[in-house]
Amino acid sequence: MEDWVNGQPVEAGLSCRDRGLAYGHGLFETIGVHNGQPRFLDDHLQRLSAGCRRLAIPLELETVRQEILEYTALLRNGVAKLIITAGLGERGYAAPQHPLPQRLLLASPVPRYASQNADQGIRLFPCQTRLACQPLLAGLKHLNRLEQVLARGEWKGLDYAEGLMCDPFEHVVEGVFSNLFMVVNNTLITPSLDTCGVAGVMRAYLLRNAERLNIKTEVRQIPLSDFTAADEVFMCNSQYGVWPVCTYADHEWPIGPLTRQFQQIAAKALDF
Repeated sequence: MEDWVNGQPVEAGLSCRDRGLAYGHGLFETIGVHNGQPRFLDDHLQRLSAGCRRLAIPLELETVRQEILEYTALLRNGVAKLIITAGLGERGYAAPQHPLPQRLLLASPVPRYASQNADQGIRLFPCQTRLACQPLLAGLKHLNRLEQVLARGEWKGLDYAEGLMCDPFEHVVEGVFSNLFMVVNNTLITPSLDTCGVAGVMRAYLLRNAERLNIKTEVRQIPLSDFTAADEVFMCNSQYGVWPVCTYADHEWPIGPLTRQFQQIAAKALDF
């Protein structure tokens, strides 16, 4: 399927002077598509809209929504990656007074993950790359993903399905491409994302369901020592759902009942 720019099949592509290319001035959303329907569309657009406000990128939300619906109807099954850039700019960091954002839609096949990741759990790689603290960008899925690129380059092969990323103060934050939850005394705990990290749509969905089920939750800083003392650990992502974590460094966890419960909640939402 062809990629789109501003609602049309790509012909010339983006200018080399686009601020998304020059400075990473933009955002993206990775949207799963099933039977022509985009999953978690409202959540994706809500995060995108908040990010555009923070980065001073004007967003025609209904135009974007309509383009996504048209694109995913053609794609049918796979992943639609939406990229919003701040548009053309001259040399220098100052943004143009009247930016003209660019909208890109890119198609990929349905991702294939090993079935044992969900069934038997995963090993989590201890990444040495640290996430820089920047509250103004925290939570956003902005275009600068170099920290994740470096972290993912730390391991090869299939022994590890994900890596754990911390901030400079040894607080657990997230995976390279996933959010993290742990269970302590039947309380569902996920790291706060006030200074770094990406606020994932599956993370938000699971927190909403925990509230609906009257399961106690905490969103807070998690020192590495608290993480390794957890009763259960799992990762989540809007593409694969929930993966139990069984091993991290010298630590091992069983696949507990809350992990399995939230795995079923995620799988139902993803039509697995």
